[in-house]
Order: sequence, then C-alpha cells, then structure tokens
Amino acid sequence: MYRIHQIILRPGEDKNLIPSRIAKKTRNSEKAIKEWEIVRESVDARDKNDIKMVYTVDFLCEGKVNAQEAPDMTYRPVSTKGAFPDKRPVITGSGPCGMFAALILSEAGFAPLVIERGHSVEDRVRDVKAFKEKGILDEESNVQFGEGGAGTFSDGKLYTGTKDKRIRKVLETFYEAGADPEILYRQKPHIGTDRLRKIIPEIRSRILKNGGEIRFSSKLTEIYTENGKLKSISVNNEEEIHTDDLILAQGQSAYDTINMLHEKGMFMEQKAFSIGIRIRHEQRMIDEAQWGSAENSILLGPAEYKLSRRCANKRGVYTFCMCPGGEVIPAASSKGYTVINGMSNSARDGKYANCGLLVDVNKSDFGSAHPLAGFDFRGKYEKIAFETTGKCHMPPQTTYGDFALSEEDPFSRCIPRFVRDSIIEAMPYFGRIIKGFDGKDSLLKAVETRSSSPVRLIRNEKMMSSIEGIYPAGEGAGHAGGIMSAAVDGIKTAESIIRRYMENE
Repeated sequence: MYRIHQIILRPGEDKNLIPSRIAKKTRNSEKAIKEWEIVRESVDARDKNDIKMVYTVDFLCEGKVNAQEAPDMTYRPVSTKGAFPDKRPVITGSGPCGMFAALILSEAGFAPLVIERGHSVEDRVRDVKAFKEKGILDEESNVQFGEGGAGTFSDGKLYTGTKDKRIRKVLETFYEAGADPEILYRQKPHIGTDRLRKIIPEIRSRILKNGGEIRFSSKLTEIYTENGKLKSISVNNEEEIHTDDLILAQGQSAYDTINMLHEKGMFMEQKAFSIGIRIRHEQRMIDEAQWGSAENSILLGPAEYKLSRRCANKRGVYTFCMCPGGEVIPAASSKGYTVINGMSNSARDGKYANCGLLVDVNKSDFGSAHPLAGFDFRGKYEKIAFETTGKCHMPPQTTYGDFALSEEDPFSRCIPRFVRDSIIEAMPYFGRIIKGFDGKDSLLKAVETRSSSPVRLIRNEKMMSSIEGIYPAGEGAGHAGGIMSAAVDGIKTAESIIRRYMENE
C-alpha cells in the first residue's frame, strides 16, 4: 500500500472521484488504482469562498508509483506466551479507560473483573432522565458515574492531541460495535451520546464473551495491603476480593475513592486544572462564521470551533468540549453541588451550539499544600452555584451582557474573580474570530469544573503506583483527558499487567 496526501474534493463531491485524483497526482491511469482507503479527511475553510475537502489516502497501484509506503497501523497485542495470573485482575470503573483495559485483558485471556459503582448504560439513561426532568439525583448512577463514564453523556468526541498507535485500536473497536465508519478517518470524529448508548453494551458483550465479568452497583470501598503490596479489596463494604492487580479507572468525580487511597498512603500530588462556564449561541451563527454561510452546513455538517487566549494575568482562557447542535445539561454527582456539561447527539441537529469557556487554575490558587486541595477549591464554587438557584441542581444562568456589567451579581459569584476577569478580557478577541461570539444575548450557565482532575496519582514507568499491584489510570488519576486518551491509557495499563506476568514466567 502507498500513502498520498492532499487529494482535494469540493464539498458535496462524490468520494468515488478519489481514484481519478490519485491517478492524476501520481501520473498513472485510473485503471491502475486497484484499492484505496481514506485515512484522513479534513476541511480547509481558510477561504470561505473556496472551501476544500482534503484527504490522505492509502492505495494499491499497478506499476511504479512516486509515493511513500503506507505505515502499518495494525494494533498488535502483547503476547502472553501462556503466562496468566493466579488471581484475576480487577478494574474499578467502566468508563473509556476501564472499558478498554478490560477489553485488552479479556482478549489476552486474563478474565478481568470490572466493578462499577453506577448502573448499566440502559439503567443509567433512566437515572439521568429522572435527574434532568424531576431533579431526582442518584449519587451512584448519574452523568458522572455509570457504564461508559462521563463521556457517555457528552458529544462522544474521539479526537485527541496525543499520537499513539493504540488510537487505531480504539477507533476500530467503536466502529465494530456500531459507530459510523467515518470515525476511522475524519479529522474530528465523534459518535454522539445517542449512539454511544447503543455501542457501549456491544463492547460490554465482547468483554463478557472473552471471559470477563462486569458488576454494576459495586463500589471500591477499601484496599488491603501487606508489606507494600496489594492483597485484596472490599466492594460495598461487604465482599472481600483477593487480587494482585487493581486498575484504578474510577474517574475524576470519585473523590471518596481517591480520599480513601490517600489515607492508605498512596502517593499523589496536586494538579492544575480549569474552571469556567458554558456559553450558548445559535448554531446558525457558528456555521456562518466558520463556513461562510449557514447553507454550507448542509454539505459540511454543523461547524465547530476552538478558541484560546492568553490574558494579561498570564491565565489561559480556552473553549472546551464544543458541542455543535447540542445542549447544556446538569451533571452533578453529589447532592448540594451544581455541575454542568455539554452534550450532543450524533446528528448534532439542535438549534444551539455550546462550549465550555474555561480559565486556568494554578496549584497556588488552592490555598493549601494538601494533595486533594483542588477538590475543595472546585467544590466551593459548585456549592455556591447550588445555593444560587435556591438549593437546586439546575444551573444558574445569565446573559453575557449582564455578566459583563456587574462583578457582584449572583452568577459571577459562582466562579473565582480571576476567572470572570479573564473571560471578560478574552471575549472581544473571540468575537473578532467568530462574529457574534461576544454578543450581549449569549447565554451563560455555571459552573463547569470537571474538565480534568485536580489530582495526579503518581505511578512509575510500569504504570504502577507506590503500592505494588495498583495501577492508577485514565482521567481520574490525572493521566488522561477525554475519551481517546483515557481509552489509550487503559490499553497501556492492561499491556503493562500482561508484561508483568510474562517477566515472571
């Protein structure tokens, strides 16, 4: 196979024209192009009057071709060579990290046990609906906790800044479980929360078929060690399970679990994170700004954006988890705290776009050297947001015009002063890039605090913590951010466990 870049089509042109474009660029006949596969599709919209679809393509061709050979993108699992643990590994959490760790271990014949404090995705959908419509919060099964993790109720974004060969394994797994084949090559692939709810049970079925086990409503409540090594764990303070390998993929909202691990002496450290709000605009406005006209969205799909600005106070302001055609949803996991998130379905066909508008929070802002001080810092503003709406988990809201007028209004108190000042400084700059972004009627909701973990659980080169046999992984451990990087971290952690038993063989 050969790889060629910069194959150009116009929006709406048939992809079956790609072989003729390859032939022209390589100076071959179209008949010589025998097989072809899109590797990457992106949109070049720098000139709104001349938008292009740009492709990277792998292809087979008869005869000599002046093109580079295509790299091998096949994921190759770590060989076990018949080396298996006496006790099955346990994974706590079934978000992207835990789910892919379980998949890799099950494919290797390790028969992992997954314990998930929340419910299955089918039951979890009902829990989230009851919270959204009736305000009934299940503190163990909600937008943050449950099968699929927090990403299940988001946009299902599958792009990441990391480059790792395991990314292909993640994308292919989602595709095989029912995702659109376009996720394999789009520059910014996404699944959508509606599709994720159907795909996650398919991946669960693969884990079970391979000999794994998944238990819902099962929370890690205690760990037992001996001479610095993991001996066993307790589930729901009721059952003791003996294991030599525990992957911690509990997610960043599981403060109780992380606090328990800290009390047990696990090494961890503070980590900078971000706090902010969500801003909502009409999707039509975003399409016109990005594509040149709202009509182009018919060919190109709803437009996205990514904005950032360094302020005079040295704080970064940036957009996060932009959800085209989506909605802002309440995302609390504990009573007395208000948290929000953005969510889109696969069609992204809603009237409004939204994104997180976040500001850097430094470790020096925490006011304490305690490793878990970041949780207290973000919790302070989640509590204020809860109080602002009359002790209700629905998010406080205002318009940007009112927000910019007064720093003493109830909404502004839901975020730190430096966050408010940074957003106000950055907004005119963002408005120059996307016309109308800083419009006075732009709707703001608070508070967004769960973009990343405020703590990092320290691990060594073998992915192991200060307690032998425990592997902190994923977003909750401070080693990933988003679905893709968390899934990749889960795969890497599973590979490390497999190698551990190969070395001991």
